[in-house]
Amino acid sequence: MSETIEKRLSDLGVTIPAAAAPAADRADASVFSGLGTWVDIYDDAQLKAPEATVASIAARGVRTIYLETANFKQSRDVARPDRLSRTLDAAHASGIAVVAWYLPSFRAGGRDLRRSLAAIDFRSAGGQAFDGFALDIEWSGVRPVALRNRRALDLSRRLRAAVGPDRALGAIIPNPRGMELRRDYWQPFPYAELAALYDVFVPMVYSTYRGDGAAVVTRDVTRSMTILRTATGRPDVPVHLIGGIGDELSGAEARAFARLVSTLRPQGWSVYDFSVTAPSAWAALSPLGQ
Repeated sequence: MSETIEKRLSDLGVTIPAAAAPAADRADASVFSGLGTWVDIYDDAQLKAPEATVASIAARGVRTIYLETANFKQSRDVARPDRLSRTLDAAHASGIAVVAWYLPSFRAGGRDLRRSLAAIDFRSAGGQAFDGFALDIEWSGVRPVALRNRRALDLSRRLRAAVGPDRALGAIIPNPRGMELRRDYWQPFPYAELAALYDVFVPMVYSTYRGDGAAVVTRDVTRSMTILRTATGRPDVPVHLIGGIGDELSGAEARAFARLVSTLRPQGWSVYDFSVTAPSAWAALSPLGQ
């Protein structure tokens, strides 16, 4: 653990702010805007050649790379640091922003906060830092849901207290419509409480899990945006939409998602992840960022 992280954890003690002013009033979350793409720690081919990967990403007109630094199953706080370092340096050299993300377990103890702060404090060999951080709030291993919510909100409050009001934080969340349909998964979900702590929601609206066709995409994305806007009480809540798994979206589905981006006007948009995104998805999404 770095001295910076250790000091932050020590400074937090047991006094954690119960809430904060709405995040939109605090931090500049523009790093979550526009066309994005995702790289996780299992993308061996992409991470073995970071510079070539970044060159391919840049050719697609991507504004921000979402780069996984670890998850709770890893043995290290930052996995594959050398390759993350090269990816970060290459991206910044190409004018592309990079947001770090981490998947927590919400188990008791300080591991999730420590690993989140390790990502935020990470510096590349070239001295580069990540431009933002997103917490992947999706693991359902902690039960009941009430306990999971308490753990997720406690971690989120500690994270916000550690980084202060000016750091851009994103909340990666499950598909809102999916949670509405599968009520045994995560109900109630703490939308309003998270909106007070994070600057932008990043919902995983993977409509292909429930069916095929442009109509399914339209229904899922539209309903998910409605849920986010009503459940947070903020019709202008910042959202970066993840529109599906890159190699599961047909050309028609990718075009439907692109039309929704144009009409619903989320802050940003992407599909998951770069290693499997089909050419038809890039053809639909890349022009939106121009």
